[in-house]
Parts: sequence; structure tokens; C-alpha cells
Amino acid sequence: MLVTGASSGIGKAIALAAARAGADVAFTYRINEAGAREVERDILALGRKAAVIRLDVSNDASLKALGPAVRAALGRVDAWVNNAGADILTGPAASLSNSQRLDLLLAVDLRGTIHASWCAADVLSAQDEGGVIINMSWDHVLSGMAGTDPQMFAAVKGGVLAFSKSLARSLAPRVRVNVIAPGWIETSFGEGLNEARHREIAEATPLERWGRPDDVAGTAIFLASPAAAFITGQAILVGGGVVM
Repeated sequence: MLVTGASSGIGKAIALAAARAGADVAFTYRINEAGAREVERDILALGRKAAVIRLDVSNDASLKALGPAVRAALGRVDAWVNNAGADILTGPAASLSNSQRLDLLLAVDLRGTIHASWCAADVLSAQDEGGVIINMSWDHVLSGMAGTDPQMFAAVKGGVLAFSKSLARSLAPRVRVNVIAPGWIETSFGEGLNEARHREIAEATPLERWGRPDDVAGTAIFLASPAAAFITGQAILVGGGVVM
């Protein structure tokens, strides 16, 4: 399996879940090499092969080198997870203007996912048994949410969802393409909220808690497995029922 953006958070959880399920894992990072090396150690400790690749999904040259790097590391790829995304809510990007943050989301989450999916299509389509592509959207794409940040996320992640459905039709039957749409998941954004807001979100969720990265990872492993062999072009919402 290949997982982009796996040095922390949801990507890390998917990479480790894949290793626990018996897969060798190649995964990418952009700046958090220390986190990536920790994930590498954890995968090796599980007795699986790990390959760490530096990638900037907004850079065409970096993406062009990804397919050959993955083939060299793993030989073949059964599942390719496009998880890498821009963090505009915490860290340095949070202080950018709305226009700058939108450009970053478009470059990384939308354009980056599209180009990485095309890289995946080239690799998987050339294999005897094809493979699986999994892209990441957002559950509130289907319902909407007020606010400037949600407007931007909805536009970008809605684009990922629509693109993925067309890609699924283009690559069938050799390659399956599906989408995971997480909701409120305990990542760096959730950890930074004040206690009252954090509790309010949990109480408004039918399953009465925040999601965990492992909740998303479990869905990814299912979609990558033979158990999902007759599923393509679908989005699975992992949001505790906030959006139904």
C-alpha cells in the first residue's frame, strides 16, 4: 500500500493499520521527517517492509517521481491512498489571507489529489490485477456548513468527490476508486479547540464522541481489501452520523 501524507494524523493511522493487516507500506511526507521516521520504525516493528518517500503533491516534478519510487520500493501496489492535504487551520498557514489559504487548498488537496490519482492510475493499470485508489473528501460536502473555512473546504473536497466518481468510471473494471469522507476527527485541529467547543461537537454527534484516526483507517483497510471487491465510485462517511 502507498499512503501519501502519513507522517501524522489520519495518514499515519492508515499506514500502521495496513502494516497490522499484513501489508508492506510505502508512505510520503513533506516536511515532518521526524514523524515519518517514527512511522517507519513502527511499521518495521510489525514485521513489514516500510519505504519513506519525500513528496510535495503540489509540485509536478515531485509527483512525476512518485510512481517509479513506489514501484522500486514495493514492486507492486495493491492500494494507493491519497491522504495528503494542506493544514490551513493550525500552524503557519492559519495566518495567511483567505485567498492564500484557498490557493493552498486548491494546489494540495484538489490539484494534488487529481495528479496523484493519475500517477496511481498509471501504476495500477499496468499491473496484471489492477488495484484500488482511495481519495479523501469531507462529510459536510453533502450538507454544507456556515463559515468561510467550510466554504473553501466544501469547494475543494467536493471537487475531490466529483473527480473520484468520474475516475472510477474511467478506470473500471481494472481499478476501483472510492472516497472516504471524514467528519470531526481528533487531529491537531480538534486538540486545539477549547474544552466547551470540543464537548459541544461530541454532544451534537449521534455516536456521542469525536472520531479517531483509527476509525478512518479501518474504513481504508476495508476499501482496500477483497471484502470491498464490488464497491467502486462510492463515498463512505466516517463522521459518527453528523451527516447522513
